[in-house]
Formats: sequence, C-alpha cells, structure tokens
Amino acid sequence: MRLNGALTTALYSSALLLSQVQADEADDAAESSTTSVAESSTTSVVEKPTFTPSNIQAPFFEQFTDDWNSRWSPSHAKKEDSKTDEEWAYVGEWAVEEPTVLKAIEGDKGLVVKNPAAHHAISAKFPKKIDNRGKTLVVQYEVKLQNGLECGGAYMKLLQDNKKLHAEEFSNASPYVIMFGPDKCGATNKVHFIFKHKNPRTGEYEEKHLKSAPMAQISKKTTLYTLIVKEDNDFEILVDGESKKKGSLLEDFTPAVNPEREIDDPKDTKPEDWVDEARIPDPEATKPEDWDEDAPFEVVDEEATKPDDWLEDEPSMVPDPEAEKPEDWDDEEDGDWIPPTVPNPKCEEVSGCGKWEPPTKKNPDHKGKWTPEYIDNPAYKGVWKPRKIPNPDYFEDKTPAKFEPMGAIGFEIWTMQSDIMFDNIYIGHSVEDAEKLKAETFDVKHAIEKAEEDATKPKPSEKKESPMDLNFMDDPVHYIREKVDLFWTIAKNDPVQAIKFMPEVAGGIGALAVTIIALLVGIVGMTSASPPPQVKKAAEKAKQSAMDTKDQVVDAASSGADRAQAEINKRTTRSSGPAE
Repeated sequence: MRLNGALTTALYSSALLLSQVQADEADDAAESSTTSVAESSTTSVVEKPTFTPSNIQAPFFEQFTDDWNSRWSPSHAKKEDSKTDEEWAYVGEWAVEEPTVLKAIEGDKGLVVKNPAAHHAISAKFPKKIDNRGKTLVVQYEVKLQNGLECGGAYMKLLQDNKKLHAEEFSNASPYVIMFGPDKCGATNKVHFIFKHKNPRTGEYEEKHLKSAPMAQISKKTTLYTLIVKEDNDFEILVDGESKKKGSLLEDFTPAVNPEREIDDPKDTKPEDWVDEARIPDPEATKPEDWDEDAPFEVVDEEATKPDDWLEDEPSMVPDPEAEKPEDWDDEEDGDWIPPTVPNPKCEEVSGCGKWEPPTKKNPDHKGKWTPEYIDNPAYKGVWKPRKIPNPDYFEDKTPAKFEPMGAIGFEIWTMQSDIMFDNIYIGHSVEDAEKLKAETFDVKHAIEKAEEDATKPKPSEKKESPMDLNFMDDPVHYIREKVDLFWTIAKNDPVQAIKFMPEVAGGIGALAVTIIALLVGIVGMTSASPPPQVKKAAEKAKQSAMDTKDQVVDAASSGADRAQAEINKRTTRSSGPAE
C-alpha cells in the first residue's frame, strides 16, 4: 500500500505538471491578445501641433489651404497614347484632406490621389510665368505614400508657358519643361529628373533624362524631394534634405545636350583589300607524322577482369512478382498481358548481372583533329572605322539651365495605389527659403511620424534561449516544456538520436511509463491477494523494459553529448534568427 501510494502521488504530480504547462500556454496567448488590443487602442503617443500657414513667399507656394480649388483644376481630357488606338480618360478623383496614416499636424491637409489603378491629372497655373534665366531654380515638395507604392508615379511636371496651356485641358500631351519626382514599378525605382531642351537649329524639343538617377524612397512617412538647378548648369537632388545626386546638365544626361562635333561619314566604305584579321593560322605549320586523327577518345580496358560476384545468368530486370493483370484486361482485344519489369533484387547486393563486358577507358593515343597554331597576321591593318566628317547638325548650347518659361504645375500620373498625398510645394529661386520651409513643415512632421511609427510597431519577440541554457529553478514549467519540445522535434526524424541527444528526457518519459504500468499493477494487487499470472508477467516485462531503457540512456549519454550540443545550437539559431 505504501508503494501504491507513492506511485499514485508521482502520477498525480506528472499530470499536474502537464496541465500546468497547457494552462501557462493559454495564459501567454491571452496576455498577448490583451496586449495587442491595448496597443491598437492607443491613438497617439506624441502631442501634435496645429497647422499654421507659412509666411514664406515664392513665385508658387502651395499648402492646400481652404481656397485650394480656386487654383487647381482636375482634368477630364483624353490621354493620348501613340502606342495603341485605345483612349484613356482621366477618371481618377482628387481630394484635399488630412492624412489617414501617421498624421503629424492637426489640420494640415494635402492633395490626395483617391483611386487605385486609374489615370489622374490635375494642374494649377502660376500667378505669373516663372523664368529662371539668371537665377537658381528650386523645386521642392512632399510626398506621402499612405498605402505604399508598388507600381505608379508621384512626380510633378512644370508646364511650358504658351497659348495652348491656357486654352486646353491638361494632359500627357501638354508640353512640359521639367519632370521631377519618384516613380516605381517593377525593376524601375528612381527619382526622375527630365528636362526638355530646344534644338537651336531645328526648333524641336528633346527629352534629356538623368543618368544614374537616385532611388525613390518608399515609405508611409512623408518624404521631401528637392531639386536645385544653378545658372552654371550644376544641379543637385536632395531627399529628406540629404544630397543624393550632383552633376551637370551638360554631362549627366542622355541624350547629351550638345551633339558630337564630328560624325562617321555615312558614304565611307571599307576597302576590299582591307585586312582586319589580327591572327591567322600559321601557313608553314605541318601535322606531325605520328598524329592519328582517327584514334578514338575511349578504348576497351584490356586489363579489367570480371568481378567474382558477377551473376551472368541473372537478368538485370525481372517481371514484377506483385503485379496483377487488370480486371478489365481483355486478351482478345488487348493482347497477351505482360507484367511490368522491376530491377532484379538479386543484383542489388552484387557487382552486376547479365553479360559482363569490360569497361572503357580514356585512350592515351587520342589527339583529335589537328589544327595549325595561330600567329600574328603580318598584313593586319587594324579595325576599320569610317572617316570622320564635320557634323552638319552640330550646335553648342553652353547654358541649358536657361529653361523655357514655365506657366503651370501639373500632376499627371497612373498608379496602382491610392491615397498618395502631395503637400508644401515650393517653386522659386531661394535655397534658403526652401530650407526654412523644410524646417517649418517637414522636420516637424518627420519627427512626429517617426515617433508614431516606432510606438505602433509590434514589439519584437524576445530571443528564445537554447534549452541547454535554461535553469530549472528559474522556471520549471518553461524548462520542462522546452526540453520535451526539443526531444520530440528530434525524435520525429530519428528516435535513436533523440535518446542520444537528450537522455534525461528519454529517461523521464520511460520512468513515467513504468510508473503508470506499476500503478496499474498496484491497483490490481489491491483487489487480489495473489495477482493472476498474466499480471505478474506484465509487471516483470515492464520492470525489464525499464532496466533496458535505463541502460540504453546511460550508454547514449556518453556518446551523444557533442552531437547534442551541435543540434541544440542549430535549433536555437533557426528559432532566434531574424525573419526573412
């Protein structure tokens, strides 16, 4: 009875421990859920200022105050596409509203693209044309990608001041002077800077694209894009106030502003006797007399001998003994049924079956087809090039920074994402005023948005410790749970290795099994003074099994220590590494 009582207590403790592990997991899940709900209910962690219009003056400055619609006109024109006959209408809607993602300033509104997968166009005329001749041109504006940007543009166009601008609706065909801003779709991710240059000889305009444009910044926080073009043709692109690209209008654009002074003569042709082969076969070389071009690459290995265990009388493939003729097989219609063949099992444990043939080996006399060596061609004249002639279309424009006068700003874009916001548009001539505006608006927004973003980010899960590093006394339940979890993870692939890696867990499981069997035997013993023979036999078998398990665990413990540590480290690395 004392033994039975002890066993009962042990079994009860084991069951209690397992139930405590399950309860602890449920408590963790409930706590996580509660924390998540509490965090999501938090509206703001930073005190937000209220919007106040800036007093900065510029040829064009837009903060989208209440009278914005007196300046901006959405376009409903048809979009011209020379590549197809299909017409596209600018059906995308615009709105001026506060941001819905990472709001930073109360009452601060911007121009927002409202429809995904749609063509949008809107423009605003300048109070008077902007002419940067003899002045620095500064273009600066904010872009906020509230839903990110997978495929679409967020660039602006500064439109050419002419009669057509004031007579027709804005569209992709409206002549522009500068295109500037981010664009992303597929492999394309750049900040465009394109300007149209007028050919002084023909009067035609040609787009000049910036080479090696900087990457656009894809973020739900506000991004500030700034373009500065100086009188000396130098330019600079800044993103969030940080310089990303510097260069010259004369050197960093394609096609180049100025054409080449000389071009290839289109009438010049290569002379018939021109020799442009730098090397030729040596005409004096002769094939050696012992060179056998017909010698095979491989020959039979005459020194090879048949292995002693080779079964020449056994076929390599035999009929499948387990194959059965299908029930619907009709010998008259389908012919005699022949079972499929399978590899001969007798051949698996020997060198081979069937007729033995000696293997082949590389022929030491094989040299292949003879070819003469190559030498420098004494008649070689070099690579032929047509002669150069003066370029009849040559011109030199030393001041491409003197752009055509600009009369309006427009956003003409197609995007797969909605809620792209534009704000604080500055177009003028003062770098200092642009920096002052940045300090008043962007710097304030950026700090608050970053704080909001950091506060609402899900907290990274704590790094899991290796079960080998855990201490039983610190948290017994967590210690047992991690040990058992690792044991079963290894045992799924190789039970024997699991015992070698974690003998203490295997011993514990074995002891628990013996305890349960012994308890059952004890219960039976309580009901009968003399247990039935089958019960005694079961008890002896259980005892012997427990002893075998103990011996196996002891043997495995000494040989598996090093491999255990390696497996533990590998598992810890996988579970605690950063997510990809």
